[in-house]
Amino acid sequence: MLLRRALWEARRTLPGWAVAIVGIGLMYAAFWPSMRTPAMSAALAAYPQDVLAAFNMSDLTSAAGYLGSTVYGLMAPLLVAVFAITWGARTVAGDEDAGTLDLILAHPVSRLRLALQRFAALVAGLVAVGAVLLAAMLAVRGPVELAEVPVAGLVAINLQLVLLGVCLGAVAFAAGAATGSRAVAVGTGSVVAVLAYLANSVLPMVDGLAWTRNASVFHWYLGGSPLLTGVRWGGVAALVVTTLVLVTAGTVVFTRRDLKA
Repeated sequence: MLLRRALWEARRTLPGWAVAIVGIGLMYAAFWPSMRTPAMSAALAAYPQDVLAAFNMSDLTSAAGYLGSTVYGLMAPLLVAVFAITWGARTVAGDEDAGTLDLILAHPVSRLRLALQRFAALVAGLVAVGAVLLAAMLAVRGPVELAEVPVAGLVAINLQLVLLGVCLGAVAFAAGAATGSRAVAVGTGSVVAVLAYLANSVLPMVDGLAWTRNASVFHWYLGGSPLLTGVRWGGVAALVVTTLVLVTAGTVVFTRRDLKA
C-alpha cells in the first residue's frame, strides 16, 4: 500500500523528470552527425583537454565516446542526481518536516515498513526513467548514426545510471531518516554528489589526489567505459553495497529516534 501510494503521489513529477532526461538525451544524440565534420574535429582538437576532462568529455570523436561524454557523462547523471536526491529527501523527512508523519504512523504501519517501501518507490521511479531513456536511445541509434554503439553497452550504461541515482537517493534518504530534516537531506545529498563529481573529474588532475577517483560514485558508474565494454561489475557492486549500507543505517536510526514535534 505504501509503495503504491508513494508512486501515485509521484504521478505528475515522475513523467516530467522522465521527459526532461529523455529529451536531453535525444537532443545531444541528434547532434552527433554534425560533430563528425572536419571543422568540428579541428575545433575540439584545439580545446583545452583539461577542461574537457573536467566535464567528462575526454572523447568526442567516436560515437560511443560522444554519447558517453555528453549524455551519460554530464547531463543525464546531473538530472538523475537532482531527481534522486529530491525524492530521497522527502521519503521520510518530507512528512516529518510537514508535521504529518505522526498521522501516517498512527495507522497500522511500522517505521521500518514506511521507510523501506518509500525507498522502494524511489528505486521503481528510477528504473522507469532508466528504461524509458534506454528505449529512446535504442530507437534513435540508427537514425542519428550511433549504430556502432553496442546495444549491450547501452543496456549497461543505463543500468549503471539507475544505480548511480539509487545510491545518491540513498544518501539523501539516510540523512533525512536520521535527522527528520528535508533541508539537511537535500544538502547532504547535493554535497556528496558535487564532491563525488569533482573526485572523478577534477581532483585527479592535482598531484597526489588521483586516488579520489576510486572513491567516487561517478567513477563507479562511468569508469571502464561501460558503453563499449558492458556492465562493470566492480562499479555495480560498489554502488549496490553503498546503497544497502546507507539505507540500512538510515532506517535503523529512524526506527530508534524520537520524531520531531
